[in-house]
Amino acid sequence: MLEIREIKPTKSELTKFVHFPIDYLYKDNDCYVPAMIIDEVAMFDPKENPAFDFCEAVYYMAYRDGKPVGRIAGIINRIVNERSGKQEGRFGFIDFIDDNEVVDALINAVTMWVKSKGMNILTGPLGFTDMDPEGMLVEGFDQLSTQATIYNHPYYPKHMERLGFEKDADWIEFKINIPDEIPEKMVRIAQIVKTRYKLENLHLTSRSELKKKYGKAIFSLINEAYDTLFGYSPLSDKQIKHYIDMYLPFLPLNDLSLVVKEDGELIGVGIAIPSLSRALIKGRGRLFPTGWYHLIKALKGKNDIVDLMLIAVKPEYQSKGVNSLIFCDLIPNFRANGYVYAESNPELEANQKVQQQWAYFDYVQHKRRRAFTKEI
Repeated sequence: MLEIREIKPTKSELTKFVHFPIDYLYKDNDCYVPAMIIDEVAMFDPKENPAFDFCEAVYYMAYRDGKPVGRIAGIINRIVNERSGKQEGRFGFIDFIDDNEVVDALINAVTMWVKSKGMNILTGPLGFTDMDPEGMLVEGFDQLSTQATIYNHPYYPKHMERLGFEKDADWIEFKINIPDEIPEKMVRIAQIVKTRYKLENLHLTSRSELKKKYGKAIFSLINEAYDTLFGYSPLSDKQIKHYIDMYLPFLPLNDLSLVVKEDGELIGVGIAIPSLSRALIKGRGRLFPTGWYHLIKALKGKNDIVDLMLIAVKPEYQSKGVNSLIFCDLIPNFRANGYVYAESNPELEANQKVQQQWAYFDYVQHKRRRAFTKEI
């Protein structure tokens, strides 16, 4: 017998919600990268996640004969709806066994909830904001996932299509080989841009200095650079403070590139981190008893993969070669750190400006993910 239970936003209930894909669905999968359980539970908690200032959410789990067989979140982001003019609900954090009855019941539960809130469109998988993983994997099921992305079985998108969902947007991902030397053309462009616009690469040696002087500027720049992208939800001041405290104290400074004007104004940023994928797999998303050791080893030990978390450039400087300054700054550090290749992480398929930057490198597109949508 199938039962759909609403999961209350308590620590014990949310922990069950987070554990389902890690301990049941993907327990023996070599490509699935579990989230950090402590961070994931906090994200779903209205008392911990500042996105709840403008979002509301509901969580459901499916049980058959007492055994968990699926989960889903329903989300409404009021700011995105105000910006788009749509009455759109989101589904996200969806995982399920390959079973029509289970999938139909999960989607129906969220559909009824978002309709009760006045929504007439259901789209996903999406998170609360763009800082959360989004997009269902439709290509690249044999590729190692990253800590910033969703992994799912190949049968997931088939169920979405069966239920009448259609493509809303695609993201593509690239594996980029780290070159032995910076491409000559990129060096020339970087020098021209540096001289023409009076820019320079800023190198900080203190994370506290980074947080104090450029923490807010980094996330404000992200808001500017990503403002017109699909479904973007601008970060509030409260969110910015949350992410400054959450991420900046742990960023490896030699995998960070800041581009500033003469007066110190930040106009470009590139953030990368050593891949945590294998460490998270070994720790199963837990810090204890040994998860912390694997994470520290990934951050400070030998690691052949670097994850490109984001590149953001002020709109008025986009398409002017600022990215070349960022990569000329990062590539020597990547080589010194022993990275063999970089994961681009998701880029909107329609964002040609971003994809053009890979033309200087040896690369392959190896993953694709999709947001599905349907009128309800």
